[in-house]
Amino acid sequence: MLFAAGCAADDDAPTKAGSGVTVVQKGKLTTCTHLPYPPFQFERDGEVVGFDVSLIDLVAKDLGVEQKIVDTPFENFKTGAFLNSGECDLAAAGITITAERRENVDFSVPYFDADQALLATRKSGIASLDELADGKRRLGAQAGTTGESYAKEKGLDPVAFESSDAVLNGLRTGQVDAVVLDYPVVQGWLKDKKNAAEFALGRNIETGEQYGFSVRKGNSALLAAIDKAIERSRADGTYDKLHRRWIGPRPGENAS
Repeated sequence: MLFAAGCAADDDAPTKAGSGVTVVQKGKLTTCTHLPYPPFQFERDGEVVGFDVSLIDLVAKDLGVEQKIVDTPFENFKTGAFLNSGECDLAAAGITITAERRENVDFSVPYFDADQALLATRKSGIASLDELADGKRRLGAQAGTTGESYAKEKGLDPVAFESSDAVLNGLRTGQVDAVVLDYPVVQGWLKDKKNAAEFALGRNIETGEQYGFSVRKGNSALLAAIDKAIERSRADGTYDKLHRRWIGPRPGENAS
């Protein structure tokens, strides 16, 4: 797996990989993501790793290529801009499948169930979004995410942050009193003893969200390869192994 901050070189051109899949750069499966978003994708010791990264590595292996990762703004995943421009083959960034996004991209089979979580400073005592309705205390969210959309649907006006790291920093520095973000990300933050001492989970927000990997509209060959890798990983136990490694035991699974 490689990490890049920009697009492929000018002399790169679309070429065939395995299973009849066309890739934008020879020998690479180029993935657009948005960093950091642990435990799905984040940089560790100079390498981008995480749950999404490991799943797409399975696809790349099937195609006989290596995964290359390009860091891009999350807002662009709504429009599929980087897919349509030929900068990337697919997007993997903890992206919730929505009807609005389906208008611009094609999604893989769902690979992860994700609800939202409310996290607040312990001194605020905030346990629900309803407690923020009077506007006296501030809510934060990552820009362009379903967490931000959900808060707005509830009549709130969240402070928008560019990344999940910025969301956490906003909470830590007092820019906001509480944040709403995908539960697995918040759960990862609370593994840090310092965060667990400062912040407390509010009421769980069950939204029925599911993550999917996205490709350019009509890219059926790559979509089929992604779906095949996901379904095989679930059948042979690889999915559970990766889940335990990056996220923890699945619900109902023995933690031992």
